[in-house]
Amino acid sequence: MTHDRTGARNLAARLRSAGMWLGAGELERLVARFLDGTLPAAEWTHCAHLGVGAWHVRRYGAADALARLRAGIRALNDAHGTPNSDTRGYHETITRAYTWLIAELLAGVPPAASLAECAQAVLASPLAERDALLAFYSEARLGSVEARRAWQEPDRRPLAVAALG
Repeated sequence: MTHDRTGARNLAARLRSAGMWLGAGELERLVARFLDGTLPAAEWTHCAHLGVGAWHVRRYGAADALARLRAGIRALNDAHGTPNSDTRGYHETITRAYTWLIAELLAGVPPAASLAECAQAVLASPLAERDALLAFYSEARLGSVEARRAWQEPDRRPLAVAALG
């Protein structure tokens, strides 16, 4: 992955305006608050999900990251008083799909890249678009109780970062 200085500056400005981290310290604090259940619900944004996901995938690999993210998201929801139910809280298909896509994207990031650089690469990618999974899933399938409870295969196209453009 090449580093475009203009792109990096634009990303830095977007992250600053969104209140997100720019370096290792900010990412580590975000992950620590996620893990100990003190991350406020208002800060548990799509970008925060992706940053925490990237940190886990890079640190533990996709399979172990998925198991840790499942447990961590459920625990954070519990800390927020958000029920993990058929209508709210943890969503298996979304978590698994993003974990897989983050792993695919990070496979192209140099091994020497820091965890913060990995998270920034994910946030600079098409995965940062809130509706990225709709390239692969219909709203009906992704929004179904079945998809929330258990893995559902995409019904539009196979998961691949390249499909996002």
